Amino acid sequence: MQDMNLYTIRAVPFADVRSIRRHTPAFGWQYIIVVLSSGLAFPPLYFYNGGVREFLATVKQHVVLLRSAEHANVFLVNDFQNPLQRTLSSLELPRAVSLSIVPSTPVSGGESASQENGERTDVDVLDGSPSIRQFYRRERQKVHDPARDISMQLLEKFSLVTKFAREATSQLFWETPSNAFSLFERGSSNLSATDSSQKPRDDVLELPVPVPPDPLELDKLSLAWGKPRQPPLGLEEWATFLDSEGRVVDSKALRKRIFYGGVEHKLRKEVWEILLGYQSYESTYAEKEYQRSNRKTEYEIIKNQWQSISPEQEKRFTKFRERKGLIEKDVVRTDRSISFYGGDGNANLSFLHNVLLTYSFYNFDLGYCQGMSDLLSPILFVMEDESESFWCFVALMERLGPNFNRDQNGMHSQLFALSKLVELLDAPLHNYFKQKDCLNYFICFRWILLQFKRELEYDQTMRLWEVLWTHHLSEHLHLYVCVALLKRYRGKIIGEQMEFDTLLKFINELSGHIDIDVTLRDAEALCLCAGENGSACIPPGTPPSLPREDGFLFNSELDDTVL
Repeated sequence: MQDMNLYTIRAVPFADVRSIRRHTPAFGWQYIIVVLSSGLAFPPLYFYNGGVREFLATVKQHVVLLRSAEHANVFLVNDFQNPLQRTLSSLELPRAVSLSIVPSTPVSGGESASQENGERTDVDVLDGSPSIRQFYRRERQKVHDPARDISMQLLEKFSLVTKFAREATSQLFWETPSNAFSLFERGSSNLSATDSSQKPRDDVLELPVPVPPDPLELDKLSLAWGKPRQPPLGLEEWATFLDSEGRVVDSKALRKRIFYGGVEHKLRKEVWEILLGYQSYESTYAEKEYQRSNRKTEYEIIKNQWQSISPEQEKRFTKFRERKGLIEKDVVRTDRSISFYGGDGNANLSFLHNVLLTYSFYNFDLGYCQGMSDLLSPILFVMEDESESFWCFVALMERLGPNFNRDQNGMHSQLFALSKLVELLDAPLHNYFKQKDCLNYFICFRWILLQFKRELEYDQTMRLWEVLWTHHLSEHLHLYVCVALLKRYRGKIIGEQMEFDTLLKFINELSGHIDIDVTLRDAEALCLCAGENGSACIPPGTPPSLPREDGFLFNSELDDTVL
C-alpha cells in the first residue's frame, strides 16, 4: 500500500510548485518530475503516448512558465527573479500592470499615452527609489482605490528584495568573506537613500521590539543535555581501540569518543580514512595497505584519461575545457592564506588541481562545481598524498554529492528539514522568519553546502568534520548545528528586526567568530531534546547519507532521473 500511495496523483496548487523537469530518455517513455517550493519532488509522471509538450503548454496558460537558463529541460514556475511586469501580470491583480511602471518622475506632457498606460519598465521600480515612493504617496492621497492599494503594497514588498540582495546572495557562496563584506557595504550605500525615507521622525519615540522568549532556553538546555568536550583522541588511546592486527574492536565506542573530542592531527590520516568509509573498521594493517596500493593504480588510470587529451582534442571537448578552466580558476584562490597552499609554484596546488580534474572524469555526470575545492582542501592537507586524497574525496562526495546537483534538490531537502527543525525547537523564531519571508532558510545555504568550511578557522573545520562524520547521534547533526547558531543569536536577530538583506549580512559576518565547542554542545543538546520528533522532521534520503557497512565500494552512478 505504501508504494501505491507514493504514486497517487493529488491536487497541488501552482503556488507550491517551484519547477517542472522534463525527461526524454533515448529508450522508454517521456516523463516529468514536479519539484515543490519546499525542495521535495514527486515521483516521475510518465507520458506513455506523448503529450509532455501539450502538458507544458496547458500549464503555461495558468502560470508564468520559463525555461531555466542553466538547464534546457527545467521549467521554472512563477520565477520572481524575472522582470516585475511579468510577475505582476501572472498575479492578475486589478490595474497591477498599469501601476507597475509609474516613472520615477511625473510624466511630462510630451510623453506618449502608451508610456502612461504601462509600457515603460524602469528598473528603478525594483530599486524602490525615494522619488517613486513619494510619487506613490501623492497618488494615494489623491484617490483611494483598493486595487491601487493592493498593487502598491505589492510593489513595496518587491522593493524590499533589492537588486543588490539578489546579486549578493548569488555570489555569496563563491566569494571570500572579505569580498562578500564589500558587496554588502556597496549594497548598504546604494540603499541609504531608501532607508532615509523610512527613518522615524524626531517626535516619534522608537520603542524596543519585544523578543519572544526562547521556549527551550538554550543555555540551560545545553547544560542539561550537552556533555563537556574532551581532549582529542591521541596515539596511546587510539591503540586501545585496535586489536593486534589493526582492526577496530568497538566502532561504536570509537565514534562516540571522536564525537566528544575529535582527533589529534597526527592521527587524522588513519582515522579519517575509516570515518569516511575509504577503509573498513574491520580491515587489518595488511588489508589497508593492499587497498592503498590497488587504489593508487586505479587513480593513475583515471588521471591518465584527461592527461592524455591532446590540445587538438581539447579544442573539440567543450565540457572538458569548461571544467578545466573552472578548476584552475578556483584552485588558485583556495586557502592561499594557509602555508600548505601559500606561495607561487606550490606543488600542493597542483595536487589539488589534479584530484579535482580526475574526479570530474571519475564522476563525469556530476563533474566539477564551485565549492568542491573547499571540501577537498582539508582532506589533501591531512592526507598529503594525491591518490589517498582522491579516494577520501570520492567517499565524502558520495555523501555530499547531492548538494552540487544542478537542480539543487539535495540542498532544498536539507533547507526544508532545517525549517521543520527550527519550527519544532523554536517556534517563535520560525514565525519571525515567516514574517520576514525567510522560510526558505536560504541564509543558511553556505553553511550546509560547504559544511561550515568558510565559517570556521582551518583547524576548527577539521574538528567539526570529524565529529559530523562519526554519525554518533545523527547523520544530520550539521542541521542541528545550524539550529544552535540561529538560536544562539535569536535575540539579536529578532530584537533588531533583521530583514533578509541584513540577516544575510549578519550571518555572513559570523565567519571567524563561532565557538565550535559551545556550538557542538548546543547542537548535541538540541538533537537529544528533539529525539524522534526531530528525526521525523528530516525526509528519508536527505543528504548526507550514511556510509555503507561493507566499507568502500563507491561506484554508484548519478542517474539523470534523480532530482
